[in-house]
Amino acid sequence: MSIADNLLAFTFAATLLTLTPGLDTALVLRTATVEGRQQGLRAALGINAGCLLWGAAVAFGLGALLAVSALAYDILKYCGAAYLAWLGVNMLVRPRQSLGAVAGEGRGQANWFLKGMLGNLLNPKVGIFYVSFLPQFIPQGQPLVAWTFGLVGIHVALGLLWSMALIGATQSLAGVLRRGRVIQWMDRATGLVFVLFAARLALGRR
Repeated sequence: MSIADNLLAFTFAATLLTLTPGLDTALVLRTATVEGRQQGLRAALGINAGCLLWGAAVAFGLGALLAVSALAYDILKYCGAAYLAWLGVNMLVRPRQSLGAVAGEGRGQANWFLKGMLGNLLNPKVGIFYVSFLPQFIPQGQPLVAWTFGLVGIHVALGLLWSMALIGATQSLAGVLRRGRVIQWMDRATGLVFVLFAARLALGRR
């Protein structure tokens, strides 16, 4: 295939993967719905910053290490599962009833970026996915590092566009979705999703 064909094929495949519901979608939807557009955007930026860092790791060899080293993969996998479980259990056990403790606080604003980024970085399947998926779309003879960053950049751009669409879709229902009972339900529902993903990550195989 030509360079243009490779880029089009990758963009199509990455679009389908981006639109598939998963942990990132749940985090962005919940954060935007419960805490507002800015916080949802921070979570989305954190998730995609994690993708960029994974792209850098894959480009410079760490992804290949995870692909061949069972120990390195397992260490990162269990750290990621523990982190997701911790987030999920906190949401299940201590769901909030209002947004008063969050809105306008600088530290709270930074937390969602970090949570989004850490949730992504501590999932070794992202690295394995990049290692196995990206090379299929890099033309023979092309610079590996530049193409890896380029393809990851396309994936990140698609992820940001999808996240912004999700965030925008929550605004028309913002008044209803920020009621105390709805906030509790959203926290618990997202917490359950996080715990299920943690179990899937911890018990799953490559």
